[in-house]
Formats: sequence, C-alpha cells, structure tokens
Amino acid sequence: MQARVQGDGQGRRIVHDACIAPCAIERGMRIIGGKWTGSILWHLKDAPVRFNDLSRMIGGASKKMITERLRQLEAQGLVTRQVMDTAPVSVQYEITEFGRTALGFLDELRKWSEALPQSSSQ
Repeated sequence: MQARVQGDGQGRRIVHDACIAPCAIERGMRIIGGKWTGSILWHLKDAPVRFNDLSRMIGGASKKMITERLRQLEAQGLVTRQVMDTAPVSVQYEITEFGRTALGFLDELRKWSEALPQSSSQ
C-alpha cells in the first residue's frame, strides 16, 4: 500500500494509508543490512567455511560480532552450522539455498560500489 501525504491547510502534513508493517525494502534491510552480514554470506558462497577461516576472511570484524551475525543468519535460515567431530572441535558454516537467493543482489551491490567514485566509497 502506498502512503499519501496531504497538507491540512495549517502547514501540517497528514499521512493517509501508511503501511503499519515495514515495507519489503525495510524487511530485507533488517535481514541483510546488519554490519558484516553481506560479507559473511558472500564468503560462504563457494563452499562451507570453518569459523576461524571465516574470521580471517573478514578483516575488521571481531569474532564476537561474526558469531552474533552467524547466529542471526542461522535463525533466519540463511546459513547452517555444523559441529565437526575433530580434535579440537571446530565449527563450519554453509550458505543455504535460501541464503543463495541473496547472492544475486549482493553481487550487484558489489559491482555498484566498485563503480562509485573513490571519494563516495569512504
């Protein structure tokens, strides 16, 4: 539903037919828009990755932050977590088929950001 904005004659604006629930863009951004979320999905696109390897791939993100994002992605059905029966125990993550549906627009975002003038990307 599209919101209509109308003036009330006294300089105030009245919004009619506003969406109560977040729109599709807002819902998508709540899932993918978290810091490091897109990077995590992107690094899982080719094969399952062990946690420590993923942590090294994503420079600048703390292990705590990566763990938090991975838990969110797992809860949303975008990644799966597998505990490996090794000594010491390790964990690997894999993107799900549903998670793969985000790769198309993440690739477009990558291309778009690479095309930005250098001063815009900071």
